[in-house]
Order: sequence, then C-alpha cells, then structure tokens
Amino acid sequence: MDSRWKIHKFGGSSLGDAECFRRVAGILLKCPDARMGVVVSAMGGMTDALLNLAVLAERADDACNTELHAIGERYAATAKDLVSGGTLVEVLDAWSADADDIREALGTIAELRSAPQRSRDIIAGYGEIWSARLLAAHLGQESGERGGTWIDARKILTVRQTELGPTVLWDVSRAKFEKVVAKDFNGIAVITGFIATDEEGLQTTLGRNGSDYSAAIFAALSNATELTIWTDVDGVMSADPNRVPEARIIDRLTYNEAMELAYFGAKVIHPQTLGPVIAKGIPIIIRNSFNAAHEGSRIEAQPDDADGIKGITSVGNMALVNLEGSGMIGVPGTADRLFAALKDADVSVTLISQASSEHSICIAVPQDLAERAELVISAAFAEELASGQIQSVDVTNGLSIIAVVGDGMAGMPGIAARFFGTLGRVGINIRAIAQGSSERNISAVVNADESERALRAVHSGFYLSSKTLSIGLIGPGTVGRTLLSQIEKRHDRLVDEFNLDLRVRAIARSKSMLLGDRRIDLANWVEDYEGSAVDLDLDAFEQHINPDHLPHAVIIDCTADESVASRYAGWLERGIHVITPNKRAFSGPVASYHNLQRMASHGSSHIFYETTVGAALPIVSTLRDLIDTGDELKSIQGIFSGTLAYLFNVYDGSKPFSEIVRMARDSGYTEPDPRDDLSGMDVARKLTILARELGQSLEIGDFPVQNLVPEALREGSIDDFLDKLSDYDDDIQAQYQEARAAGKKLRYVGRLDAAGNAAVGLESVEAAHAFSNINLTDNIVQFETNRYSSNPLVVQGPGAGPEVTAGGVFGDLLRLAKYLDTDS
Repeated sequence: MDSRWKIHKFGGSSLGDAECFRRVAGILLKCPDARMGVVVSAMGGMTDALLNLAVLAERADDACNTELHAIGERYAATAKDLVSGGTLVEVLDAWSADADDIREALGTIAELRSAPQRSRDIIAGYGEIWSARLLAAHLGQESGERGGTWIDARKILTVRQTELGPTVLWDVSRAKFEKVVAKDFNGIAVITGFIATDEEGLQTTLGRNGSDYSAAIFAALSNATELTIWTDVDGVMSADPNRVPEARIIDRLTYNEAMELAYFGAKVIHPQTLGPVIAKGIPIIIRNSFNAAHEGSRIEAQPDDADGIKGITSVGNMALVNLEGSGMIGVPGTADRLFAALKDADVSVTLISQASSEHSICIAVPQDLAERAELVISAAFAEELASGQIQSVDVTNGLSIIAVVGDGMAGMPGIAARFFGTLGRVGINIRAIAQGSSERNISAVVNADESERALRAVHSGFYLSSKTLSIGLIGPGTVGRTLLSQIEKRHDRLVDEFNLDLRVRAIARSKSMLLGDRRIDLANWVEDYEGSAVDLDLDAFEQHINPDHLPHAVIIDCTADESVASRYAGWLERGIHVITPNKRAFSGPVASYHNLQRMASHGSSHIFYETTVGAALPIVSTLRDLIDTGDELKSIQGIFSGTLAYLFNVYDGSKPFSEIVRMARDSGYTEPDPRDDLSGMDVARKLTILARELGQSLEIGDFPVQNLVPEALREGSIDDFLDKLSDYDDDIQAQYQEARAAGKKLRYVGRLDAAGNAAVGLESVEAAHAFSNINLTDNIVQFETNRYSSNPLVVQGPGAGPEVTAGGVFGDLLRLAKYLDTDS
C-alpha cells in the first residue's frame, strides 16, 4: 500500500445533505490509500447564509437570530442522520459553542452598524469547520480508527494578504504542518478548506473558491502524489455544455491549458488552485462525486497526448476600448501610459490587440469597467486628444471573447485559419484578435449576441469529425424506412472504422415530423414517432438539422413530391447538402436544374441524385466519369424501368398482358397506380436527367414518349383501369407475335445521342441482344463512346426495389462524407 499522501477535496455541491455526506464517505472508504487528506467546503449554501447574518446584524435586524437558528436546525438534522450517541452529542455541543461565538460577533456588528472584513471572515469560516467536524465524525463511526480525525487549517495555514490576494508563507505553514500532523499518521484526515490565519495569528480566508486553493496548498505541504477535486461534473469540459451540446470531457490536459481555460471561464477549477501543485509537479484530477466510476480529467505537466486544441471557452459582458491616432506611431511609452492609467483606476485588462503600424491599441475590459476605462484613458491622453495627435478613445459594449486553448497548437500550421475560417463560414464578424507568443491561446472578440453561435461553430470545427453529419429524412415510406434500417445497422461500424458519425436528427412525413435532440434512436423511431411527432413545419425542420454546433447538414428526400423538390435550391444556398431519388427537380424546367447547380456552388454544398436513374446502379456517376476523363459520348440506350423490364420479361403471350400487370402490382413490382410506370414518363425523366449531365438542354416534351396506357384509360380510378385494360390485350399480343415471328423480343427502351435526339418506346430487339437477356427487374444501360465503340460499356443490375434504392441513397450519403472529408 502506498504510504504517501493523497489529497481529496469536496465542495459544497458534494455536501448538500446527509445523503451527500454518505456518498462522500463511501467514496473515501473505498480508496485503499493509507494516508488521505480530505479538504472540505461548507455545506451547499452555508457560506452565503452565514454572510447574510452579518448583513442583517449591520442593520440591527433581529432576524439574524432567527436565521442562525435555521442554520442550526439544518445542521442538527443532518448530524442526526449521520451520527448517533455520544458522537452526536459532541458534534451538536461543538456547534452550540460556535453559535455562541457567532452571536457575540453579530452583537458587536450590530452595535457598530458595520461588519469589518475580519468579522465577516470569522463568521463565514464556520461553515468549513462544521463540515469537517461532521464528516470526520461520520467516518469515525463508519470505519473506526481509519476515520474520525479532523484538522483545523487555521492551526497550519499561514498567509499574507497582498494586492494579488493571499500569499502562503510556506516555511511557517510547513513547520506547523509537521507539528500538527504526526509523521506516522495513517487514515483519513478531514481538513477545513477556505480558512487560514494571517501573520498576526488572526483568522482570515482565501476568498471565494478558497477551498480548492486550500486543497492545493495541503497537497504541496504533504508532498502528495495527487490531488483529486470532486465536483458535480465528470471533468473539465471542452466547452460549456449548457451552451455547446457536443461538449465532451477532456481526459488529459496540462497545467498551462487548465490555467487558460480557468481564466476564460471554465468553472471546474480556479486558476489560483494550480500554483502550489505546479511548483511540486503534483497531478490534479477532476472527478464527479455523483459519478465516481468516471475517471475524470487529469491535469499535469506534460500529458501523453498531443491534441492541438483542448477547449473552446468564452468570457461575456466585455467591452472594447480603442485608442487611435497617427501621433502614436513610433512614439515610445504610449502603451506604458495607457496601462499605468488603467492600473491606477483598478481596471483589469482581459485582452490586448495592437496594430503593427502602432496606429491604434485596442483592449478588452469588463463592460462594467468600460466607462471608467474611457475616462481615465481620456484624462491620461488629454493633451494629445486636444492637439489631434490622438483622434479618439472609442468604447464598444456588448461583446464576448471566444478563445481556443491548447499547448499542442504551438508550431501547428492552420489552427488560426480553421478558427477564423469557421467563424467566417457562419457569418460572424470578428472585432479584434489576440495570440500570445506561446501559441497556447487564440482569442477573438465577437458580438455578445453571436457568442453562443460562435462557440458552437468553433467547437464543431475543432472537436467533431469533419464527417459528422446532421441528417433529416423526408418520406419514411418503403425506401425511407429501409434506408433508416440500413443506417442503424451500420452506424457503429462506420463510427469505429471510419470516424463517420451519421446522426439522423429529424424524420418527416407529409403532415408531421419527429425531431431528435442529439439523434433519433433508429432502433425505435417508429414508436417514438407515434408518441412524439409534431405538426410538419419544413422551416423548423431545416433549422433543427442545421444547427451551429454541427459541421454539416444533409436532407434526404425519399418522396416523389414536387413541393419538396422545389425547396432544394434554398437548402443548397444555405449550405445544406441534398441527397434524393426524387426525379422532379432534375427533370423539370432546365432553368430550375441549372439554378440548383448555381445554388450548390453558392452555398458550398453538394447534391447527389444517383438513384434518380438506376436505383443503386452507377449510371449517373459512370456518365460523369466518362465525361470528366475526356471520353466523347456517341449514344446512350437502355432499359431504365425495372417495372417495364419485369412486365416484358414475364409476358410470353400465354397470359393476357392485363393479367401480368395486375400480378405485378399485387407483387409490389409497380407503383400503386401502374399507369405511372406504363406511361413511360418515368423513363423519360431518367433520359432527361442523363441528357442534362451531357450539357444538353433537353426538356420533357422535346422527344417522343410511347405511352402504353390506352388513351381511354388515362383518367379514372385505378380499379377501373385494371378492370378495363383487358379490352386492349390484343394490341400487345399482336406486337408480341410480330416480334416473336422475327426472332425478337419486346423491350421498353430509352435512347439518347450526342446531338440531343431522344426517344422512349416499345421496341423489338434481337434475341441475342443484351437487352433481351436480362433478369426480371434489371435495368441495363449501354454507353457507346469513342473508347467504348465496338464494344459498348454496359451497366446492368436490379433497378427497382426498396433495398436496392435505399442502398443507392446510402451510397450517396457515404460519397458525400468522402467529399466533406476532402473539403476539410
């Protein structure tokens, strides 16, 4: 067993009531260490309650006695729940004696109508004494000899108050520690935090957050191997989780990184805490007393990892004060005069930014000190302002500072570019910037009302994978539902092997939508939809899947709805990627098609629609590859409809064509209304999409499309159509017999050539032709090019079905992730 000291510190959040004391005791008693020092704060809210007694006494308000009684009742109730018998009597008798001393101090304050700081320190310090005494008593009752010892820090810790706060008199304190604490001590010593004595032996405090400082001091005095600070969070976070939902625990960080984060608002640790342990090289561990199983964050001199950025944080309620004038250029002492004036006025400067031309100096100060800063600077440079050598002293209120922190930033190119580039991409203006020569911190001043958006955007830029996609799916029908299932099955592997995090955060039907906070549970989305769906609002849908804290947003449209397709341009312009099997947007007016390309370019977004032509078959991408590599296309011809391929593969004249259509519909091989397939319009749209990939301005209506639905049946109900289609079976039968007699087969074919000539219709093709030898629902496309002239390039495979189409959309999603990884 290690005989060296280990110091633990528990704050007020860990000591709120009896149950909290038990939790703390449980944590300590599970530690195998032989020598433990446990520094404690007052019970939650106790320090404020004690200080309020002094405020009431200053007003000679008798309520101070009532409030002290309430404090005693709370403490007694907690004590009775933790200890019993003679131990309880000792604890409560000690409290009563302390209460008498407090009443005496309050009486003096009431007589003077003033509460000197020393009196406040004495009264406030009792909270830590009571916590230490009670926890030690509880430990002694629970563990026997191992617990039960408490140490009054006033007997050891001696400090001198200076302009920078209390300074430890180390030699004096070390000598007292060795005198008070036996060298052979084993067990758990509970130590009061926050309180100390000064050089005159009078009680003082270490200020707010002083218990953390006390813990660091006792770690140094005892030469501890580590200091563990127990809080109510799992460790130091990469950002404020209340403002940045994706904030995560920083496993390891350096003292310097912790100092920077603490200075810029990370509340887990106070900057002053680090001083004593840095000098001794003692690691600090931040852990959660409510989740003791979590290992927390480890702060030390040089952790093993070398991540560039450790945290993104901010300071609000700031103002910029800008001193500007041509008379400053090349004049020594300007900065010295500026900061001397601010020092005399007790104005703390948070950030300094100076132009290399020396034409201006800009400082950031707390907003409530901005007016004072402006007055003292104006006074200090009154002569220069009057003569025009300095043009102005300007103040801008309502600002925040965003800072990125990390020792690993030093010497790493591109950190500043990513920081400022991320802010630029989300439209945030930077008012001032600063970076120290250590390169440990880069800071930017932004408008306060944009600070949360800035924090989220910067955090995602540094902390999330470039392949983290926020996904919204519209149309969870047959294809959409299948796609969700495919994503759910592959999600963990994609994260583990490719760092690809696909977060489906919204699902929408025609009249309702389900929004997930971090992500929707795809294993249970149907049940969640039924219980939590809200009315459809596509604007709210868009805003939800495109938040500031996630780097990329994509909408997957699995509908055939033209109203949804009409929104693509706006989504693309606003930087949202689009993936869809919906042909409407790409086969509609050619001007709208070209507008999509422009909006995608404007929004730096991507649009994928491979599945509009051949489900999962690489037809569009193959055509693009041929064009991009310099091949010259002569013609494209193919069977583009899996439904029509099936019908004419099955039809052999032995059964009426109308019966084959009905069987296909019942088996799910056609659309609910088979006329949508038989009209040939689906094939015409696909051919139009391919023509536009070739740069042709082909429109629906510019070329012949054979409609297999008899004209008399193009209106009316589906049932009427199916019932009356048999009246026209002879027409198809005649064409079939004619083709068979010639040794050919019927196939519904689309053709397009380089000149823009196109046609869609039923043809008789040779029995040996590739089109005559396909599987039931195959699509087959032949590309005749300069390279593939005598032997055309053929793409063939299933061109319909939910699994295939969903797989094609999924493939587009993975291609998008690769594009984004390259872009980043």
